[in-house]
Amino acid sequence: MAIASPPVPVQEDLNPFHIAKQQFETAAAKLNLEPGLRAMLSSPRRCLVLSLPIRMDDGTIKVFDGYRVQHNVARGPGKGGIRYHPGVTLDEVKALASWMTWKCATVNIPLGGAKGGIICDPHKLSKGELERLTRRYAAEISVIIGPDRDIPAPDVYTDGQIMAWIMDTFSMMAGGSAPAVVTGKPIFLGGSLGRNEATARGCVFVIREACREKNINLKHSTVSIQGFGNAGSIAADLLYHEGAKVIAVSDSKSGVMNQRGLDVPALLKHKQKTGSVAGFPGSEPIDNAKVLEAECDILIPAALENQITAANADRIKAKIVAEAANGPTTPAADQILHKKGVMVLPDILANAGGVTVSYFEWVQDLAADFWDEDVVNKKLEKVMVRSFNDVLAMATTHNVDMRTGAFILAIDRVAVATRTRGVWP
Repeated sequence: MAIASPPVPVQEDLNPFHIAKQQFETAAAKLNLEPGLRAMLSSPRRCLVLSLPIRMDDGTIKVFDGYRVQHNVARGPGKGGIRYHPGVTLDEVKALASWMTWKCATVNIPLGGAKGGIICDPHKLSKGELERLTRRYAAEISVIIGPDRDIPAPDVYTDGQIMAWIMDTFSMMAGGSAPAVVTGKPIFLGGSLGRNEATARGCVFVIREACREKNINLKHSTVSIQGFGNAGSIAADLLYHEGAKVIAVSDSKSGVMNQRGLDVPALLKHKQKTGSVAGFPGSEPIDNAKVLEAECDILIPAALENQITAANADRIKAKIVAEAANGPTTPAADQILHKKGVMVLPDILANAGGVTVSYFEWVQDLAADFWDEDVVNKKLEKVMVRSFNDVLAMATTHNVDMRTGAFILAIDRVAVATRTRGVWP
């Protein structure tokens, strides 16, 4: 009797730019975009590749590689963060820039898509080395950024201090003060109230609307969160105070679980004190895979790309997956989740609260008129609720999943702007 061979694992192309193009092509086919326009919208407008020589604290010179990609500016200046990470690649930055184009269009703000990154481990750099690297990078990209051209922001392992150095460098080179050249700045340098919480808060607004659609009581729901940085930790806190039970979380070092619910405020203090969620009293250790596969109503991937793939999508038990991270779900996993009836709230919708309040910050800087935090939050809620309903309507009309619905909505808006502007010369 022949012995059956074990199933061959599905081989997926996990290149982020290839995934971004595949998502684009799926939606573009639904719109019957003409070939020339399809080629324009799927390709980055400009890619700046940089070698950044920096004098280290010991006097030696080290060269870092950096990138700034502008994907599309048909609807307004480029907008997108800058990440400092050892795994940064040009294709990753190109993918993130394209997702920014579609994200801004999904929530209908007048900005295009851009992204930047430097291949480095910021944890191994002194503050002085980090400042010199940032200022060198800012000087190099100054030829293509500006309040009316391309507006950077924080991303993985960058923060308000990094943005302050970029703003100062650009301002000194311009001979004035240009606070609107970046967003995510400290409040006293022209930052916006509510910006720090915006990505998580926007995600929670969208989760709330999805729960209504799926007949889930948010106040009695269970939540698992992969990634406990800015977005993940703040989402945990906001959902905890909404009455939801956060049962599992993980960071880059460890994960913890308590089926009865974690004490999120105490967990936040523990993380701040120890640098990790590991060893949190009243919890049991759990690995990253189990956080994703936990029995829960809502799963929030808030880490890096390609976390839910064809290899583990069948084991996802959540009813709603809200992508606080960029690109956490592969196209093959999307199909599996859709067939299972899981509602995936795509990154270009679910985490668009950050760029929405970045847009608010840019507007406030240009007008020199700053808003109270409750005004920012109310404006954010209005944008996110409207955008959820726009995406849901598009997904329903075309009988597709929420991601394809969001891409159809976004691509159509950018296509209309591109056709109307025309091709010059």
